[in-house]
Amino acid sequence: MNSNPKRPALRLAAVGVTAVAALALTACGPDITAGADDEATSDRLQAPSADKPEGEITIWDRSGDLYEVFDAVIDDFNKKYPDIKVNHEAVDINAKLQNTLITGTDVPDGVFLDDALVGGFADHLWDLTDVLAPYADDIAPQKIDATTVGDGIYGVPYDLNPGLLFYNAAALEAAGVDATTIETYDDLLDAARAYQEAVPESHPIHLEQSPFLGQLQLEMYASQLGTSIADADGELRLDSPEYEQILTFLDTVQSDGLGTRAEYLSPTDIAELENGNQVFYPWAIWFDFAPQQLLPETSGDWRAMELPAWEDGGARSGAMGGSSFVLPKEGENADLAWLFYEFLMYDEAGYSAVWGINDIYPAGLNTSIPAYLPAADPAGPLFDPIEALGGQDLWEVATTAGAQIPSGTSIPSWWNGAVDYLGNDLQKMLDGDLTPAEVISSSTDAIQTNLIDRQ
Repeated sequence: MNSNPKRPALRLAAVGVTAVAALALTACGPDITAGADDEATSDRLQAPSADKPEGEITIWDRSGDLYEVFDAVIDDFNKKYPDIKVNHEAVDINAKLQNTLITGTDVPDGVFLDDALVGGFADHLWDLTDVLAPYADDIAPQKIDATTVGDGIYGVPYDLNPGLLFYNAAALEAAGVDATTIETYDDLLDAARAYQEAVPESHPIHLEQSPFLGQLQLEMYASQLGTSIADADGELRLDSPEYEQILTFLDTVQSDGLGTRAEYLSPTDIAELENGNQVFYPWAIWFDFAPQQLLPETSGDWRAMELPAWEDGGARSGAMGGSSFVLPKEGENADLAWLFYEFLMYDEAGYSAVWGINDIYPAGLNTSIPAYLPAADPAGPLFDPIEALGGQDLWEVATTAGAQIPSGTSIPSWWNGAVDYLGNDLQKMLDGDLTPAEVISSSTDAIQTNLIDRQ
């Protein structure tokens, strides 16, 4: 996750076309799922057996501050593996990866990739089930689900992006609304109505206007309920009580005038956050970037808490976005690249360097938390309290929330393509043109016909 958390989310939006094209790409690669058990096993990456592994690896990351974070860890990696040379390249992955995998030319050994894209490239990637086995029980289950295709795991989980409820504590206190009493989404509606009564011009709850980000947020809500747009076999499950409940909530926010309709951190969105008209923002942890850098008037007024539950005692968080590291099968030294990612994610020296205090992030990287649960210990913060959140210990809030994210939230290879249907239908509902039932029916039919049946 970069320091500007708009980038992790919006880069997914920018590659919607690439992801849809990746559906065709999967048909071009070798068949790694069919055949006898020994064939499937041969597609599982194995760690190097040498006592002192040596060689050269090429690692692709996106340019920017997160590239710099990973780059700075290479020296620490080489203290453990002095004979592995790391060529670290800043690459436009969305533009280059597909053609590189198709042609098999200059294929990197490891690539940083959005979770939503992993399934579309799985035929060209190593199954990491065996190398991840020593750590799998300690990785957030949602991240294992997000990178699982069939019987294989195709990504080394990087970050966990727990959903949180950000709220303007100062504005709510001035209006006589106690946000800390919010435990369910019904409570959130009650609090929004109370705030609107005190501040009549307000529309307290954020309603996302981007089809892509709206769908991403919808899946955060679904993740809380242990579901997602499709199951592990790629079968649609939109037509369910869970999605009906979520869509009904969003429709209520819209129809009752309780929502500010704006695209995430657009000028309109920022203005309504700064003037106190929008005071509740259910979003991933990376919204904390806003009060730190984009909300000078209300910086220090904001706080974060776990998401409300859909029912009493329910999960208080869901996943929203995320990335992993993948290892292409045509890379020359993918086994050595695995050692780099193993160090980065599962060695204390590695993950402490990524999320802890460093030259790039003097207070630590606070727009995500590790997907590796021993690294995400609530009692062992890797980043400092955040002054823009009034000195709040966001680490404790986020790790506690993250531990509640249910498993069972698979990401199908056609996820980005579904934005043309589900994402757009969600916006039509917020326009008042569709009911929740019509969103479910329309999107289910369109996704099945235009995406799933054409695979």
